[in-house]
Amino acid sequence: MCFSKKSVFLFCLFILSCAVYAQKAPVVGVIVFDTKGSGVTAAEAASISGKVISELTSWGTLNVLQTDEGTEYFIQGTLSKSDNNFVLSASTVNAKTKQTLNEYSERGSTVNGISISALCAKAVEKVPLPNYLLGKWQSTINMPDGPVVCIMEFKSDRSVSVERFDTWEHKKNNALRYEGYGKGGYSYVGYANRLITVNSKQIRIDAVIGVTLELEETLPEQTKLDTRGISVVFNADKTTFEIVNGSLLCGRNFDGPSVYPAAVIGFSQFVKIR
Repeated sequence: MCFSKKSVFLFCLFILSCAVYAQKAPVVGVIVFDTKGSGVTAAEAASISGKVISELTSWGTLNVLQTDEGTEYFIQGTLSKSDNNFVLSASTVNAKTKQTLNEYSERGSTVNGISISALCAKAVEKVPLPNYLLGKWQSTINMPDGPVVCIMEFKSDRSVSVERFDTWEHKKNNALRYEGYGKGGYSYVGYANRLITVNSKQIRIDAVIGVTLELEETLPEQTKLDTRGISVVFNADKTTFEIVNGSLLCGRNFDGPSVYPAAVIGFSQFVKIR
């Protein structure tokens, strides 16, 4: 039996899609917060509970319920007042084992002054969120003298295997390209779903990552790469991502826009290949 190239391509897309959706979004419940002591009301506690639910839901990486029934994890807490500050003390619990994963608190001079985003970040610190960066990715920059290529695999233990990391420079009409390789590590914050401003334009990002690489057979300035605060946007099926606030630098252009319209080049658009 033989298959057409189109059939093979569609089959590969199907496999990639299955790998993406195999990462199930955890079901997290938020129980309406209690009150403790004087100076706080049930309405204020309920209001904060609603804001926590809205914030967690906006991330798109969790299924959020206003109950602890039918959940994998739930968040419970108490609103109180201490030294003229409102204090929200909370904990995240494994719904099956009833084990407390972590405890945390936030305070503010007013109820609205309590940082909901900071509280939610702490709340899911130990909840296994989907990591859509897992897998092997490729980025290609088509230069006048040929493509500059990066192939990296992001693994579940937060390590990076660098199969290829080309570095490039153009000086006095001479182009040099080195096919580097190496290893490294990465950080992934998948709940950082928020609007950022890039070149006066607002963009909703899906995650913030950091990449630290140790490379060989590259230009000297690229042997160690440490890039933090990388904001990325995935496509709908998580088979491409784009760095919207920078790039992984891989080369320099000394000869002006006739060769390349920028003084430096970097990998910013990636396609999942496995």
